[in-house]
Amino acid sequence: MKPDFKKMALIPAIVQDYKTNEVLMLAYVNEEAYQRMLETKQTCFYSRSRNELWHKGETSGHFQNIKGMYLDCDLDTLLIYVEQIGAACHTGAYSCFFNEIMPYDNTNIFRSLETLIEDRKLNPVEKSYTNYLLDQGVDKICKKVGEEASETIIAAKNTNKDELVGEISDLFYHVFVLMNNQGVTLDDIENKLKARHKITGNKKDFHTRGNY
Repeated sequence: MKPDFKKMALIPAIVQDYKTNEVLMLAYVNEEAYQRMLETKQTCFYSRSRNELWHKGETSGHFQNIKGMYLDCDLDTLLIYVEQIGAACHTGAYSCFFNEIMPYDNTNIFRSLETLIEDRKLNPVEKSYTNYLLDQGVDKICKKVGEEASETIIAAKNTNKDELVGEISDLFYHVFVLMNNQGVTLDDIENKLKARHKITGNKKDFHTRGNY
């Protein structure tokens, strides 16, 4: 399966962050650029303004390592999932799509929480609860995880949804602090879940194994 370049010499390519699904940019690809991407596993486009191939990051160092690539139903549009190094936009913005017309909150709260905790570790803040836990170490963090797990169970037994949501949120937060303390990332968890449940790409096909 490949793009139908006989129908269109240039086809649009939508580029998304493979971790957050944030749309980073839109560019155009000809057959030569497409073949180059298959060979290098990095994005390569055709610059309509310069009339030449454009290896993204060749000048700026902001390369895009390809994690996945899909074609649409008409074989004339590419969707490319990438690991973005640096910024995608020539303005220095992470994504080219930053001019807001109708606001939409696409925040990935788990990624944001992971980033916040790591930032607290690198840049401690006075009276920060996260810094307090990280300073106390694994025994204190594990104690809090145990406490929050117990409170989650109690909330579930009380059949109180609001209380349960609050306790699960507290449990998630403390588990994230524990992950940081132990050097475990969201990528590690995602990869393990994908391997266990055979989750394939963006098709979200769940084929459980064993007793899962």
